[in-house]
Amino acid sequence: MDFLYSLPVILLIVVLIFGFKAFIVVPQQEVYVVERLGRFHNALTAGLNILIPFVDRVAYRHSLKEVPLDVPSQVCITRDNTQLTVDGIIYFQVTDPKLASYGSSNYIMAITQLAQTTLRSVIGRMELDKTFEERDEINSIVVAALDEAAGAWGVKVLRYEIKDLVPPQEILRSMQAQITAEREKRARIAESEGRKIEQINLASGQREAEIQQSEGEAQAAINASNGEKIARINRAQGEAEALRLVAEANADAIRKIAEAVRAEGGAEAVNLKVAEQYVAAFSNLAKESNTLIMPANVADIGSLVSAGLKIIDGNKPKAS
Repeated sequence: MDFLYSLPVILLIVVLIFGFKAFIVVPQQEVYVVERLGRFHNALTAGLNILIPFVDRVAYRHSLKEVPLDVPSQVCITRDNTQLTVDGIIYFQVTDPKLASYGSSNYIMAITQLAQTTLRSVIGRMELDKTFEERDEINSIVVAALDEAAGAWGVKVLRYEIKDLVPPQEILRSMQAQITAEREKRARIAESEGRKIEQINLASGQREAEIQQSEGEAQAAINASNGEKIARINRAQGEAEALRLVAEANADAIRKIAEAVRAEGGAEAVNLKVAEQYVAAFSNLAKESNTLIMPANVADIGSLVSAGLKIIDGNKPKAS
């Protein structure tokens, strides 16, 4: 009777055990390889999956994420027999869980060893200087070789990067000395070029200044000449205008005298005016000097004066 009472409890425990064994949850970006009775059965992807307890078992767990793998440093010998310490890093990803589980006993070690041997082979075909210049080419060759072999292991090699290339200390010192000498050479060349350019600039500036000065002097001379020319033209025009005005005034005076002469009594008036001016001139001459200069024909003076007096007397009004 006790056994019958304990049977449900036993059955419940068995169900719970089978339940725990039958259900399994796979995380995102992971895959579980399931073996059934010791043989590959399937690969479980992310989510809830069902197994047959005590028949199925999870044999391998793989991550589908990109995995970085450090490659240990190693000494490589270049084509010119120089030792070079090299280390790098590999980025790979599991693409086939079945091959990753059964293709190699340890695909991580296989990838690491193949990367080292391939790197030694590639660097052995290059000289020391080329190893520093052709790092991208070295990376590409290593990736191609690894990817070709890793396909059988269910792994995809994405890229390989060289982290350090370290030559011996003697090579480093000689390289540093060479770099220093090259920098000093470039500095001297740059300084020489700077002085050359400075001298060229100074000469060009001086030449430009002289050209500008000569152009300025020439322009000043031209301006002075033009100014003098314009002044002479203005003076000439002024003198011409003055002469023209004087000539016009003289012509107008002569014209008026001629008209006066042609008028009635004009000739007598002209003679009278001349006589008056003649007498006034002699009067002024007598005032200014004790010496009196008489004309050769004094009779002409007397006749001129008498003619003037007659004109004056003739012009007087007669008494009634």
